[in-house]
Amino acid sequence: MSRLILLNKPFDVLCQFSRDGDRPCLKDFVDVASVYPAGRLDTDSEGLLLLTDDGRLQHRITDPRHKLGKTYLVQVEGEADEAACTALARGVLLRDGMTRPCRASIVAQPEWLWPRMPPVRFRQRIPTSWLQIELREGRNRQIRRMTAKVGLPTLRLVRVAIGSWRLGDLAPGQWREVAPPPAPGGRTRRRRAA
Repeated sequence: MSRLILLNKPFDVLCQFSRDGDRPCLKDFVDVASVYPAGRLDTDSEGLLLLTDDGRLQHRITDPRHKLGKTYLVQVEGEADEAACTALARGVLLRDGMTRPCRASIVAQPEWLWPRMPPVRFRQRIPTSWLQIELREGRNRQIRRMTAKVGLPTLRLVRVAIGSWRLGDLAPGQWREVAPPPAPGGRTRRRRAA
């Protein structure tokens, strides 16, 4: 049977199991052999990360052809408005091409969200806003580049969902194992031999 783990990756943690200098990595939080990230989260991003030992499942989660939505809460610098959300939703032109259409909306600051350590920089004269963005692609630092393009630099980025998997009440650094989805065509997955 395959394994699937939901982890709340903390801020400033490498999205890999091997150490790079003094920076914390996944093995500081998940002591499970032979699981690997299905996708990535930048070191300065937080939230839901899926780990599995099943290569096919890993591919289904990460391949854009499967159109698995990834939902993020994004704190941005400045006053977000409907024009910015419309521009984000239609797609913006980045150096590596036009982004696919996505969902973008203004949301209230989440009351349940844990404080980030270290805290996000605060400037008294510059307001901040929160957006919820759902992507179905995953370019390098895509949301940060998209919000910057519409004049709203990202201050904090928290992934809260990947497809039907939700971050839920996992605190930073906590994880739980869930049943993996059935393989396409109803086949039962077998764990790869170590």
